[in-house]
Amino acid sequence: MPRVIVPYAPREWAKPFHAALTRFAVLILHRRAGKTTAVLNHHQRAALDDAWERRRLGSLTMLTPEQVEPLLRHRLYGHVMPTYKQAKLAAWDMLKFYAQPIPAATPNEAELSIRYPNGSKIQLFGADNPDSLRGPGFSGLSFDEYSQHPPNIFGEVLSKSLADHLGYAIFAGTIQGKDQLYRTYQAAQGDRAWFALWQNADKSLASESDAAIQLIRQAMTDDRALIEKSLMTQADFDQEWFLSAEAATKGAWYGPEMATALARVRITNVPHDPVLPVDTDWDLGVDDSTAIWFSQSTRSGEIRVIDYHEASGEGLPHYANVLKAKGYVYGQHWAPHDIQVRELGSGKSRRETAASLGIRFEVVRHHEIVDGINAVRLTLPKCWFDATKCARGIEALRRYRKTWSAKMGEFSGTPVHDWSSHAADAFRGLAVRHKPPEEPRVLVDEYIYRFPTEHDWMGM
Repeated sequence: MPRVIVPYAPREWAKPFHAALTRFAVLILHRRAGKTTAVLNHHQRAALDDAWERRRLGSLTMLTPEQVEPLLRHRLYGHVMPTYKQAKLAAWDMLKFYAQPIPAATPNEAELSIRYPNGSKIQLFGADNPDSLRGPGFSGLSFDEYSQHPPNIFGEVLSKSLADHLGYAIFAGTIQGKDQLYRTYQAAQGDRAWFALWQNADKSLASESDAAIQLIRQAMTDDRALIEKSLMTQADFDQEWFLSAEAATKGAWYGPEMATALARVRITNVPHDPVLPVDTDWDLGVDDSTAIWFSQSTRSGEIRVIDYHEASGEGLPHYANVLKAKGYVYGQHWAPHDIQVRELGSGKSRRETAASLGIRFEVVRHHEIVDGINAVRLTLPKCWFDATKCARGIEALRRYRKTWSAKMGEFSGTPVHDWSSHAADAFRGLAVRHKPPEEPRVLVDEYIYRFPTEHDWMGM
């Protein structure tokens, strides 16, 4: 048979990764380390090499060769980037390039996939619509720039999709503080089911020798010059090249407040107090997620945030069942003002529908987003968060950030709408209802000034 040579030369760090037969891998590397290139070629080798897949499956299970064979049919490998647009811009041309030498490999521009002659397929996805990934069974999945993915994308959405083929999962990227990618690496330590790699730029410069590494060396030199000109911060440099876990998300609205909460151990174990009623604060999604915070307030002004729930594609009956299953004694349920809007189909508002299910909503007073954000900043120092039950919500508050304006070269006052928005919007409602209303301003029609007369001056 004719040989087909794919023009991929793995970097030194990638060689043990490609050799590993573990089900799970976490790759934390600096910028421009070649993560996406390596992962796409890892998938392509798995899609084409039946013998390698047999070895991988044989190392993970006691199945006989006859039982393994059905797992090799109809193999699908998925590469997930933070957004579908990023997948198309950053990975699609690369995937087509490495698939081009393979006879009868067929690209599908509409679905960003490559179909190989043995029937296997690699497809690109965006994490901005995780529910679109439900359904298919995958032989392998990779999460590129996993720090920027919704925290539930693997555990709630995609982990079960690997079961039928005993598929592998790869979590890769450059950390943004002690985020979910960082925590994945920490969890992988000492576990034989995982391949774990942490490599900063110094290690790459010491171990690699290809032309791309020379470009990285020059890029780092240029970045140091930008720091001297105050066009880049040292924190940005340390995060991108040296994987600093202390750097906060750029443009994060609540970065300092959440860092303070962590430092002062206000993100910890916060037990439910059965003496206090539990209030809920909601962001009600229509086509996207609904987020609910569960909190208890004390007379001293302390706010104990004891629980968090988020789901998508569910109606109000689902959330009514969630409230019941929690077993809390509830105080008040709070929702944004648009809950009073009547739906065209039923003629009822969601507030009325919720009431019929036993959820009687109070309405948070209308406010501008910037005022709500300021209210959150004032409220966070009073809050204690349960680290386990509120993990997803806490991460969302850490990641909720401003929009970057490339034209102006600065962050705007508009929040980015992504997976973190739902938890942040619900928490904004919590903060607004805890903030005392401002005193009404007195409007004056005119001001009259009385200057001292000469007599007044003389008498002074």
